Amino acid sequence: MNSYRTHTCNELRLSDVGKKVSLIGWVDSVRDHGGVIFIDLRDRSGITQVVFHPDTNADVAKLSQTLRSEDMIRISGEVIERLKTDSIDTTNADLLTGEIEVSADALDIINKSNVLPFQLDRSIANEDLRLKYRYLDLRRPEMVRNMTIRHRVTKAIRDFLDEAGFLEIETPILSKSTPEGARDFLVPARLAPGKFYALPQAPQQYKQLLMVAGMERYFQVARCFRDEDLRSDRQLEFTQIDIEASFVKPQDMFDLTEGALKRAYQEAVGIDIPTPFPRMTWKEAMDQYGSDKPERRFDMKLTDLSDIFANSGFKVFSGAISKGGVVKAINAKGFSNPSVGQIDALTKAAIETGAKGLAYIKVREDGWKSPITKFLSEDEISAMTERLNIETGDLILFAAGDWEQSCNILGRVRLMCADYMELLKDNKDLDFLWVTEFPLLGWDEEEQRWVAIHHPFTRPVDEDKEKLIKGELSVNLRAQAYDVVLNGVELGGGSIRIHERDLQAAMFKALGITDEQAQEQFGHILTAFTFGAPPHGGLALGLDRLVMLICGAESIREVIAFPKNNRGADLMSDSPSAVDPKQLREIHIQVKLPEKLKN
Repeated sequence: MNSYRTHTCNELRLSDVGKKVSLIGWVDSVRDHGGVIFIDLRDRSGITQVVFHPDTNADVAKLSQTLRSEDMIRISGEVIERLKTDSIDTTNADLLTGEIEVSADALDIINKSNVLPFQLDRSIANEDLRLKYRYLDLRRPEMVRNMTIRHRVTKAIRDFLDEAGFLEIETPILSKSTPEGARDFLVPARLAPGKFYALPQAPQQYKQLLMVAGMERYFQVARCFRDEDLRSDRQLEFTQIDIEASFVKPQDMFDLTEGALKRAYQEAVGIDIPTPFPRMTWKEAMDQYGSDKPERRFDMKLTDLSDIFANSGFKVFSGAISKGGVVKAINAKGFSNPSVGQIDALTKAAIETGAKGLAYIKVREDGWKSPITKFLSEDEISAMTERLNIETGDLILFAAGDWEQSCNILGRVRLMCADYMELLKDNKDLDFLWVTEFPLLGWDEEEQRWVAIHHPFTRPVDEDKEKLIKGELSVNLRAQAYDVVLNGVELGGGSIRIHERDLQAAMFKALGITDEQAQEQFGHILTAFTFGAPPHGGLALGLDRLVMLICGAESIREVIAFPKNNRGADLMSDSPSAVDPKQLREIHIQVKLPEKLKN
């Protein structure tokens, strides 16, 4: 194979018995059987058992007694069949190489290993320790598997898009700071004192400009950067499969994306996912599941009870309805005995999502247990029982108020109940879904202005286009936007874009961006739209999230080679870090920390 080895450590089989081979890798384990030393030799591909026998080469056997885990060694020897008789069976069915071993007659210790900070063959609870020694953590077979699947997924989608006529084109990493949602990472420009580049949150404007440029079909495995709070499925820097095409409608993007995902699953893990994916509008998803990325593998849908409680003596419910709100509920069937801690956690989650509290009813054999039942009439209880199919053993949870907020509250509570009830334990189903017709605009109460739900280049549906141009703004304006969801996780999102200057200017105006600001921040794309810009649209798939779900990992950190921890730190390289004052002087920056941060 090369100067160091003839085969990898997962390559040899019974058909190779009698061959002289050379292998190189790490010592995975050492076993001393009365002077005969057995080691498992590991490389990226897998493991081969090697035996050092004094009768074969006494000096080599003696040297093998000094080997320890993770020593880097090279061996040469003959492939032999493992002993297998009626009374003794030394084969290992768990290894593809389990029917053979290599009888070593040469050993070269290339590099000794110090005592490891953790054992690679065990589960490691301390994630920070793993990240500090990430180069060791990546040697573990499950991490090798994750990186291999990531490669296969990326290659499969790349090949699919290439076959579909797409060009892979790189866009700048140093770009311009524009208001597109999250906080930008800023890079001082040494050659332009006092000015800054921004790292791209996404290649949004560049890919649209490539459509204006006539590239027609573009994609990129794009690095993106967002300075935002971290969680299990979010990193400061991440990778997306960025796709843009001219002359497309939403259906074209659905077909393309489904084909790419089908190819990725087939080639990465051998799973044939069914297409086409079902569809649901944003309003339907929120109304039934309380989420724009609904987890549909268990039932527990949100149910509207507003008509039942419109004239209720329970003023929390009737008062919310009289103000234009709703009363919604979920039935967590069979969960009538939650612990005090679970009820407290559900209430806290509801309050964090905007509720003033969390009303609930425990349906027990000895009656309904709840602080609110004394306020409910018999007719209300009867109607609610029928609509929610309430039975002994159920837990009913309520939200009352603004429709969207009530949906969000119960959506979060619903997922927590499912977790407590272990409704998805060992569930391997793959539920792909398109969510369509998102709102075009949302109202920001804090800033008292309209904001773009997706981004400011998203096209309204044709029926709402004139309303946007006339400034008739509301949350009911719909966008030609779509997300692809898997098991309650957003895999990617996209939209048909605005390609006319006047419509784009109207969108900027709706967002409170003045003509002067629009020209300063987006003048290049507004000008581009005056030169025969084609209709176009696109989508970006979150590569990290997709691979996380395919691998069955709980965090995208498990499928990124060198991630940051949940505080945004790279513990291996100790970054972010202070820099030499000379570097700061060259870019005309002076650091002044508040007193509380100086230490």
